[in-house]
Amino acid sequence: MSAARLIGYPVLAVLGVLTGAAGSLVQAGWFPFGLLLALGGAAGLFWGGALVTRTRVGAAVPAAGWALTVLLLTASRPQGDFVFAAGLGSYLFLLGGMTVAVLCATLAPTERPMFAVPDRR
Repeated sequence: MSAARLIGYPVLAVLGVLTGAAGSLVQAGWFPFGLLLALGGAAGLFWGGALVTRTRVGAAVPAAGWALTVLLLTASRPQGDFVFAAGLGSYLFLLGGMTVAVLCATLAPTERPMFAVPDRR
C-alpha cells in the first residue's frame, strides 16, 4: 500500500463526514432540490474517491464517514425517534445515499486505466 493511499483514506473519511453533515442540512431545507443536491454531492465524493485511489475502499471509506454522520444526526434528534419524527425526505436521503455508496463501491474501476478506450483492432 502506498503512502499516498495511507494519507488519502483519512482525508476521504473526513470529507465523508463533512458531506454527510452538509447534506443533512441541505436536503431538509430545500426539498426536493436539496435532496438531489445532497445525493449528487455524496455520489460525486464516493465516485471520486474510487477514481483517485483506484480501489473499492476509496469509495467505501467516505461512504462510511457519510453514513456514520447521517445516522448520528438523524438518531440524535431531540424531538423523538427517527422513525416517527422524520419525513419522507430524510428516508430518501438515508436510503438513497446508501444505495449510491454501494453502487460506487461495486462499479469502481479498479483494474483498468482511468480513461481507457478499447482498441478496435
